[in-house]
Amino acid sequence: MPTSPLAIRDFRLFWIARFCAVLATMGMVVIIGYQVYDVARADYGMSIREASFMLGLLGLVQFVPLAILTPVAGWTADRFERRTVARFANAIDMTVALALGWFTLNEQLTLPLLFTLAALHGVARVFVGPSMSAITPNIVPPELLPKAIALSSIAWQSASVAGPALGGFLYAAEPSAPYWTAAALMLVPIVALTPIRRIVPPAMARDVHPVRQMVDGLSYVRGHRFLFGAITLDLFAVLLGGATAMLPVFARDILHVGTEGLGLLRAAPAVGAALVASVFAVRPLRHNVGVKMLLAVGAFGVLTVIFGVSRSLPLSLFVLALLGAADMLSVYVRSSLVQLHTPDMMRGRVSAVSGLAISASNELGELQSGLFAAVLGPVGAVVFGGGAAVVIAGAWSYLFPELRRTRTFDPPSQMLPQALEEEKPA
Repeated sequence: MPTSPLAIRDFRLFWIARFCAVLATMGMVVIIGYQVYDVARADYGMSIREASFMLGLLGLVQFVPLAILTPVAGWTADRFERRTVARFANAIDMTVALALGWFTLNEQLTLPLLFTLAALHGVARVFVGPSMSAITPNIVPPELLPKAIALSSIAWQSASVAGPALGGFLYAAEPSAPYWTAAALMLVPIVALTPIRRIVPPAMARDVHPVRQMVDGLSYVRGHRFLFGAITLDLFAVLLGGATAMLPVFARDILHVGTEGLGLLRAAPAVGAALVASVFAVRPLRHNVGVKMLLAVGAFGVLTVIFGVSRSLPLSLFVLALLGAADMLSVYVRSSLVQLHTPDMMRGRVSAVSGLAISASNELGELQSGLFAAVLGPVGAVVFGGGAAVVIAGAWSYLFPELRRTRTFDPPSQMLPQALEEEKPA
């Protein structure tokens, strides 16, 4: 039995694939957001509040395909070979990066074009998430899964550190460069996932309609109060408390640090998150994991408020790093518990539901931030959202006592609900 997931060749390849995919995606996302805000201000003559609202619409157009296609993506990850699904989705995202690079190079960007390509980027992401998430439990033993999730989070967070900074500096040198770089990086997961052994999900019952099988993912989460509480805690806390959508506003018009500063602001939360994930990869949490998750969400809200009122770049970067550390603790606990409390035959669909909650919190959080920024201004929107996240953490500790009572990552002995018995093959 290996003592580390990195001793397993398939996990090493998976880690490389995840790192490069996230590095490419984060570099793209930060530049798309900046271009939407900059085009709205420079080419359309919008005010700060009007351009901030455009950032909210950007989140909406990325969320709509996620909301529509999430059940399909989860079912696909549970029905078809998971490596193939992930590689195909990354190929779609690579095509989006190439298109953005070409239009940027030829100075033909418009808001409708940026929104359209951002929506296609959302389509690719909705299929990448469930298929990639469902691979990890199939290539590492259950005893190493918490460490594997921490190491996978290091790949995500370290790429989230480098991606925005790399994108910002490349954009300052040549506006189209971040997209050419992203397209090249997206070739890596397509290649790296190929040698991994085939990940074929357990056979689904042939007499159950695919639509019913898609709905069963939602039913499974809804029927388990613990899973439902953990997923919705992240959904509402980040939906209300996320400050990411307003970072282009803070970089351009509040802190006055430009695209280079925007890259640093986007990277700062990932620095804190990567450090925490590194600790968990060596010393995983073992006790009182539910309470620690709730406290981390509360700290996330408080730190968001502090960031909103800061006018110093060093202070803002420090607070964002702490914010990322708190968020990583919450994500680590939730991801470990969701994977360990879900049978393999349901992992794609449950991962899709969890991914939808994460995307809803991010993309709809951008819409919420844009709407509130149009009314309260960007600072008021960030401060209000941080306070709301603190309230959510307190409310969920009482609405879902299962969360604060969860002591360890040990999965229950019986994970399959009675409502899904008819889906089991005869």
